[in-house]
Amino acid sequence: MDILLSFLDFVLHIDKHLFELVAQYGLWVYAILFVIIFCETGLVVTPFLPGDSLLFAAGAIAGAGHLDYAALLAIMLAAGIAGDAVNYSIGHHVGPAIFDRDSRLIRKEHLLKARAFYEMHGGKAIILARFVPIVRTFAPFVAGIALMHPGRFLTFNITGCLLWVGGLVSAGYFLGNTPFARDNFGIIVYAIIAVSLLPVAVEMLRARRGGR
Repeated sequence: MDILLSFLDFVLHIDKHLFELVAQYGLWVYAILFVIIFCETGLVVTPFLPGDSLLFAAGAIAGAGHLDYAALLAIMLAAGIAGDAVNYSIGHHVGPAIFDRDSRLIRKEHLLKARAFYEMHGGKAIILARFVPIVRTFAPFVAGIALMHPGRFLTFNITGCLLWVGGLVSAGYFLGNTPFARDNFGIIVYAIIAVSLLPVAVEMLRARRGGR
């Protein structure tokens, strides 16, 4: 329970924690941010890391003049793209072995359906997943298992990352230092998460109306 409360405190007050990290580690903060975003997108075991709020807070700190905006964008884009690529590669190498036989946890027929789904809707799924906490950690792994074409995945990986990183870092850079944002950062974090879930909610409603 204490660990959960500490994690929630870190997420909701991530702007303050980042200021402390910048003051303590200087330029090494870029490396710290790279590792966090890379792990959140690249490792299936770390979906709990605060990607959305971290990007917004980092942008706000860049807007305050403590980080370079262009360098931050480049490093976060590299982390997000590389993370998804590694996650996809792991799934891609695991996939063929699973296709050879049924397992107790994953049936071959389900993987075949997943592969067909990603061939048809993979681009939209990968891009939308970028904006959904936890889902974005598993989406590239599942795409790899489903044997989505590497070139196709890379295209949507880069597109989704440009929208995700560019949007949140820029929002933090231009809006994060307004009086309202400074006084209501926790509320903004919740709002970012809620807005991130909207695309999936819309897709679910459209699928239900379409009878799928």
